[in-house]
Amino acid sequence: MKLVVAAVGRLKAGPERDLAARYRERAAAIGRKLGFRSIEIIEIAESRGRRGEDRIREEAAGLGAAIPENAAIVALDARGKALSSTDLAGRLERWRDRGTPAIIFLIGGADGLAERLRGRAELVLGFGAATWPHQLVRIMLLEQIYRAMTILSGHPYHRE
Repeated sequence: MKLVVAAVGRLKAGPERDLAARYRERAAAIGRKLGFRSIEIIEIAESRGRRGEDRIREEAAGLGAAIPENAAIVALDARGKALSSTDLAGRLERWRDRGTPAIIFLIGGADGLAERLRGRAELVLGFGAATWPHQLVRIMLLEQIYRAMTILSGHPYHRE
């Protein structure tokens, strides 16, 4: 199974990109031993549309094109369900065990994620009611994927 993070916007060189890469590499190293063969990052260009709905529609086209066939879709959204790290690990494990070929995490741009993509998601995941820059959401998501891999590998989780 492969994991894909498709996000609107590009991380520029600097500490945010370095931190995202560090968590992706750590998660990928542990994940390979657990049947998660890769973690891919796809960056979708931010729309230059004048109206918010135009930007959402254009960005949704790019995100939609990134969805692998038969993938489980996880939409990141402020209105989404807050999961504990162990709950997220359990979801990843169940998708893997049922033979899902890919899981894709969709992170919209500044105007949010298109409702048609949210509607296709098996899980709408939120990191709380606060507004987070999508660059930080990507880092937080990659950290949680890394943490899920450590939990699935049997590493003692300090919160239990």
